[in-house]
Amino acid sequence: MDKNALTYRLAEPLNGATAARVDIDAGSGNLRIDRLTDADHLLATGTLEYFANQGVPTRTLASSDGLATLTLAGHGIGKPRFHFPWEACNGGTEWQIHLNPTISSDLNAHSEGGNIQLDLAGMAVTCVLADTGGGNLDVVLPDNAANLNVAAKTGAGNVTVEIGYGIAGSSVVTANSGAGNVVVCLPSGVAARIHATVGLGKATVDPQFGQTGKDTYQTSDFDSAIDKVDLTVHSGAGNVIVNTR
Repeated sequence: MDKNALTYRLAEPLNGATAARVDIDAGSGNLRIDRLTDADHLLATGTLEYFANQGVPTRTLASSDGLATLTLAGHGIGKPRFHFPWEACNGGTEWQIHLNPTISSDLNAHSEGGNIQLDLAGMAVTCVLADTGGGNLDVVLPDNAANLNVAAKTGAGNVTVEIGYGIAGSSVVTANSGAGNVVVCLPSGVAARIHATVGLGKATVDPQFGQTGKDTYQTSDFDSAIDKVDLTVHSGAGNVIVNTR
């Protein structure tokens, strides 16, 4: 925490919502999102740092027909400092947000250049879009998720994505870095197709996925499987690794 940063405390009511769309723009700061554990009547809580010359982060909350739409946005402090493509950035402020895990949520998380950590274990997410201009990006997806749509992208940092056990339906996951390493971990035995490409680095894919093309790997049961993952991974200058656990 920067000693000059101020803190906005977030506490948004659930108001009977059964689903949510959450759009978070942390400005130039770091962002961490995880599950709310002790307040079932709330949609979200958290602490949002900001500097006095930025102004208080803006927030809107609207509810209609059981759907809550929450938007949070910070304000930048001018252009981020110059950095080489292979250098990861780090934000000047810290945002920590806890979301209600009992309702189905679509999540959009953005930072201009800070690190993003999404620990979504135990949550009911359906769509996750996360991007940062140059920070590291870490995503943990929940077990027993169904029909996920996930995209994780950074301009220069590393990307790690952990896909949960018991995934159901057809899920699409994309992980991309302009210059960092990209690591994706799948549950062992899951039906999957993997398209792995690199610019200057090396692609390493778990041998349980047979190679079916120049950059494509898949399990033998992918085409017929009801529950499966279609995974696309790319790095412009780092390594790509797909493994299982």
